[in-house]
Amino acid sequence: MDVRELRRVRRALNRFVSKFAHCIKTKRSRAHLRTYVTGQLGSLERKSVEPIALDASVAPRTLQQFLSAHRWDEEAVGRRLRAWVTRKHGYPNAIGVIDETSFAKKGTKTAGVQRQYCGTTGKTDNCVVTVHLGYVTPDFHALLDGDLYLPASWIEDRARRREAGIPAEVVFKPKWQIALELVQRSCAEGVPLRWITADEGYGRAGEFRDGVAAAGLWYVVEIPSNLTGWTRAPRMEPAGTVVASGRTLKHGRVVKGERSARPVSDLWHRGGPSWQLYQVKETEKGPVVWEVRATRFFPHRDDVPGAEVVLLVAREVLTGERKYFLAHAPTETAVAEILCVAFSRWHIERLFEDGKGEVGFDHFEVRKYRSLRRHLVLTQLSLGFLADQTSELREKKLVVEPVSGPQGGRGATGHHVAEIGHGAPLAADCREDRVLAASS
Repeated sequence: MDVRELRRVRRALNRFVSKFAHCIKTKRSRAHLRTYVTGQLGSLERKSVEPIALDASVAPRTLQQFLSAHRWDEEAVGRRLRAWVTRKHGYPNAIGVIDETSFAKKGTKTAGVQRQYCGTTGKTDNCVVTVHLGYVTPDFHALLDGDLYLPASWIEDRARRREAGIPAEVVFKPKWQIALELVQRSCAEGVPLRWITADEGYGRAGEFRDGVAAAGLWYVVEIPSNLTGWTRAPRMEPAGTVVASGRTLKHGRVVKGERSARPVSDLWHRGGPSWQLYQVKETEKGPVVWEVRATRFFPHRDDVPGAEVVLLVAREVLTGERKYFLAHAPTETAVAEILCVAFSRWHIERLFEDGKGEVGFDHFEVRKYRSLRRHLVLTQLSLGFLADQTSELREKKLVVEPVSGPQGGRGATGHHVAEIGHGAPLAADCREDRVLAASS
């Protein structure tokens, strides 16, 4: 990058940061916002408060106070970021990706820290966990929103809450509920979304799936192999029926003698829907091909069948790895489109990777609840700017393509293009557009 290009990026950054000035009360605090974001996008090896402040010739204590004590509205900054994404990168068929990330931490003082599964270390470890909503379009991806997960042990410990500055109104929320609230908040603010996808940690929660559907969105979520249900709706005894015990049913139940709900891993040992081949994405090792079965499915919910969805069983041809997905979408939706959404989760994994490798997402040394949430919002700004500046330089590839031949996706040819959403072609919507991880 030459001097002229560096100056252009600097001007673009100044314009970008100025969009959030109205969320921050004083001129001094607005200057600290510019310092923090510029430091995260800079070339410092360590991007915590002290190195950023010293590099900008600012007293570290004043930058620490900007995160902890200065009067500015971090929630308004988040809303402004989502409005900017909507205006500049909004897309009607956009995919929202739910995932969590973790930050290994020592000690017991950082808000939310405890021994729990830590994806960073791949084991149960002392860490902080945050839940995020990513935004994916053909040419852009960013972290749209996020929040801190507070384990029940923190909510129940008043002294610990008080020391970490956790407000009294904050209650325990399972991760799926945090994720659902992120989705609902973006929908309420008018962010254009069509799909939501998530891993099995969220897909197993029927309340999460129901909430996404109630928001008017379609979803494709991975589910655990032991989730149970039926491929054919069982006959039901309606509410109000008097059963053999003499009691009256308050809710319907499955008629005695009907087949019990079965785990999705046990549905087909022989026969069943035919396998269709799909090339899911290109990698440096060559194409990755999955065999896929698709059928209607009624998840087991509170001893009765839930609403009809689509069940996909996908088996990686070379390794034999299996994945199970539930999809809520119009019946005419192509399997290739559903797979495209299901395998879009790499975007948020890449955002976490860029956040930790490029802008110091995991370099925070703050402990208070508010300071940590402010760090999350500011990191989302930095990542959004980085993605915006590199969006036109990405390599674009098809992410899902039916394989031609006897077992290929329905009637596929080498040039078959599956349809996505309301008539938009897969070729235009589902691309493996890798982010160029450019440090300043």
